[in-house]
Amino acid sequence: MEELFCKDCRFYLPVDVFTGLCKISKKSVIPDDSGCEKSEKSVKCKFCMNFTSEREYLGKCMESTLAYPDMNAIKCEFFKWIERN
Repeated sequence: MEELFCKDCRFYLPVDVFTGLCKISKKSVIPDDSGCEKSEKSVKCKFCMNFTSEREYLGKCMESTLAYPDMNAIKCEFFKWIERN
């Protein structure tokens, strides 16, 4: 099972670059903290079958459009979850 961070959870609400809020616990959290047992993956480019990573913080969507791995893809019509074995 892959490790999720708070910033990867659908219940994470960013406040600024350094902090955020957990919508479940209502507590302040750091984006790179490990996710809790209630974590659910957020719809982000890095979890999409159409995303190809090119560098640490940059990749391409469908091999043509630049995209960031942590970019929110909630409204992307081409988003498909990566299937894990």
